[in-house]
Amino acid sequence: MVPGTRPAPPSGAAVVGRRTLRSETLLVLALSLGASAVSSLISFTGALTRPGGLKDQAAHLNASHAPGRPWLDLSWQVFGIATALVPVFLVAHLLLREGAPGLRAVGFDRDRPGFDLTRGTGLAAAIGGTGLLFYLGVRAAGFNLTVVPESLPDVWWKIPVLVASAVQNAVLEEVVVVGYLLRRLGQLGWTPAAALVASAVLRGSYHLYQGVGGFLGNMAMGVAFVLLYRRWGRVGPLVAAHALIDVVAFVGYALLAGKVGWLPTA
Repeated sequence: MVPGTRPAPPSGAAVVGRRTLRSETLLVLALSLGASAVSSLISFTGALTRPGGLKDQAAHLNASHAPGRPWLDLSWQVFGIATALVPVFLVAHLLLREGAPGLRAVGFDRDRPGFDLTRGTGLAAAIGGTGLLFYLGVRAAGFNLTVVPESLPDVWWKIPVLVASAVQNAVLEEVVVVGYLLRRLGQLGWTPAAALVASAVLRGSYHLYQGVGGFLGNMAMGVAFVLLYRRWGRVGPLVAAHALIDVVAFVGYALLAGKVGWLPTA
C-alpha cells in the first residue's frame, strides 16, 4: 500500500455481526408478518370476549375500502397489494448486502419455472382440499370464525384484484417466513428444529384472527412448507402452491358464495 493512502474497502458485502442480524430480523418482522401476528392476537382476543360464539362472527379478507366508489376502491386495493410487498424488496436488499444473490439465495427466481409450478400444483392440491375440510370441521365445532375470503363489489377488476392479492400473500409469506427467516435463524445459531418451530408458530400466529382452527391449520402447513423447503432448497414451489390455494379460495368464494349450501357465509 502506498504510504498515506487508505486501504481499499473489502470486496463484496461487509461482514455482518450477529447483533446486526438479530436487529435486522426483528425489524423485517415488525414491518411485516410479525406485526400481523400481534394484530391477529388482538383481533382474536376481541372475538373471544365478544358475545356469541366464534362461528357466528366473521373474519373478512379482501374487503372494499371505498364502497360505491369503484375507481377509488381499485386505487386502494392496488396500493395495499403493492405496499405489502415492500418487505420482500427489503429482504432482497439485505441479502444482496451480505453478498448473497438476492432472492435467488432462497430460491425465488426464474431458474426452474417448470419445477416450481409442478411441485407447487401438487402441493396445492394436497393441502387445499385438506385445509378446506379442516376449516369446515373446526368452524362447526365452534373453534373458528366464519372466514369471508372476499366482499368486493361486482366490478370488472374484482377477479384480477383477488388473483393479485393471492400472489402477494404467497410471495410475502414464503419469502419472509420461510426463506429469509430460516436463513437468518441459522446464521444466528438456532438449531434446525427450533427454526422450524419458530417459522410454523409465526405462520399460525398471523392467522389467529380466523380462530383456533386458523392458527393450528396454518401452523401445520408451516411445518410442511419448512420441511419441503429444506428438501428442495427453493421457496418457488411454496409460492406457487400458496398462490394457487389462495386463488381458489378467493375466486371460488366469489363464484360460489350463496349458491352452495356447504360453504359458510357471513
